[in-house]
Amino acid sequence: MYKEIQAKVHKEAPEGTYFIALVPKESLTDELQKLSDDGVLTGELRIDDGRIISAKQRKKAWATLKDISLWNGDDRETNHWWLKIMFMDFKHVRRFSLADCCVTTARHYITFLLDFCLEWGVPLTEPLTKRTDDINAAIYSSLKHNRCIVCGKDGEIHHWDPIGMGRNRNTVDDSHMRKLCLCRIHHDEAHQIGGATFEERYHIYGIIFNE
Repeated sequence: MYKEIQAKVHKEAPEGTYFIALVPKESLTDELQKLSDDGVLTGELRIDDGRIISAKQRKKAWATLKDISLWNGDDRETNHWWLKIMFMDFKHVRRFSLADCCVTTARHYITFLLDFCLEWGVPLTEPLTKRTDDINAAIYSSLKHNRCIVCGKDGEIHHWDPIGMGRNRNTVDDSHMRKLCLCRIHHDEAHQIGGATFEERYHIYGIIFNE
């Protein structure tokens, strides 16, 4: 369910922040009661902070849509149309425009487009790290789809936290260790120049990721 609300902070408490929410001009009691046996509902809160999409964000979105067009042969507007519908359904957001949407919607849409590119192997005309608007989300997506975070090619796990000499990489529990997904070329480079230099060069870092 997606509804626009007007929210007001009620109080701070040790367990978190309580707020009061109003859904204007709608009666939802019966519908909401069906969604919860104990009266407690869970969901996601997104706040419209009033900031409008930046020119840099708009450039990233259209550049990614152009790369998708070069990949599948459809024009950029057509790809934008159906990918935007998929995004709205996936994120439960209302219709938006890249001309005047908020910065948060723009950030999520760019992340969605790049996730699509990584999943389907869409070649990008510039490094993924320069195209993303959320580097942490991009690193996660590259690990999820086994694509190099630097170039987008097929990748493999690079342990940002060293496993250590003499330990069996096939049996060690690495669930608590930070990782990146890198292609063979960038994986070798990371080992050759070291983590600190690699991070400085590409502005990326390892995250904890469990398949």
